Amino acid sequence: MFLMKDIVRDGDPVLRQQAEKVSFPLSDEDRKLAHDLMEYLEVSQDPELCEKYGLRAGVGLAAPQVGVSKMMASVMVPAEDENEEPVFKDVIINPVIVSNSVQRGALTEGEGCLSVDKDIPGYVPRAARITLEYTDVDGKDHHLRLKNYPAIVCQHEIDHLHGTLFYDHIDKENPFSKTDDEVFIY
Repeated sequence: MFLMKDIVRDGDPVLRQQAEKVSFPLSDEDRKLAHDLMEYLEVSQDPELCEKYGLRAGVGLAAPQVGVSKMMASVMVPAEDENEEPVFKDVIINPVIVSNSVQRGALTEGEGCLSVDKDIPGYVPRAARITLEYTDVDGKDHHLRLKNYPAIVCQHEIDHLHGTLFYDHIDKENPFSKTDDEVFIY
């Protein structure tokens, strides 16, 4: 299981690399990586286990964040009611955003990242809706539309696969600036 000591921190070159595509069928090593990425999210979203293992809660974790430059990330967006199934939960492999809305969105509290230890305030404008294509661990291709928070989480994780960190999107001159067409979510 990944612990906080396994999470690569900002400044490590792997976080700025273009990740390599993953080939199928998955190797045992890649299958274990996928399992471990998702396991981190599952454990980190359980308050008791999160505290027991000293984790920071997460909704996404990309392979480069654990030092592996491959196009793979786990995403687990919880439902508002903790008794319901997650809104979106999967390991996305070789993900591609094939279309996105012109309308922008951002989290009102800004974004954070397990690889970035300091708070970097500011809006991170992203597409409010995306169409995502990816392959899951079983080699099944997916084509789906996501909006609002799940779309933002997936864009954050996909950025990791291309060497981009969330704060790269923040307006350096005016971090809380917004245009009229931006809708702020959450």
